[in-house]
Amino acid sequence: MALLQAGQKAPEFTARDQDGKEVSLRDYLGKRVVLYFYPKDDTSGCTREACAFRDNFPNFKEIDAVVLGVSVDGQKAHRKFADKYELPFTLLVDDEKKIVEAYGVWGLKKFMGKEYMGTNRVTYLIDEEGNIEKVWPKVKPETHAAEVLEWLQQKT
Repeated sequence: MALLQAGQKAPEFTARDQDGKEVSLRDYLGKRVVLYFYPKDDTSGCTREACAFRDNFPNFKEIDAVVLGVSVDGQKAHRKFADKYELPFTLLVDDEKKIVEAYGVWGLKKFMGKEYMGTNRVTYLIDEEGNIEKVWPKVKPETHAAEVLEWLQQKT
């Protein structure tokens, strides 16, 4: 896993969201984008992280920051996850693993002594010009949204 670094141009992407609508990174030029990668819809850690972003979402909107969640789950799983937890932000479908690979978050993981390939929990903040402003390579699901928000508020 080779993560991108602050100062690099954020790789462009186009993907479907939970409603099947096409979304491109270029759609958000002029805004800061919180691009958070998570392993799987409706699992305990991913649910805690998504709900923390949901609960802080009005504060992200207030400072004109966009929140985009990305996993390799399909559109139906994203829609069900978004509905179940009333997620007000966009979830992007990366079932072909193009975005997770471009951002260096697809890699070897370990769980209960087993190794497997999967999405690592990483967040990128992309600035208004489409450059990576900050990287959070190690994320605690419960506190991460507040951590990102606090960092953004200090820079705004």
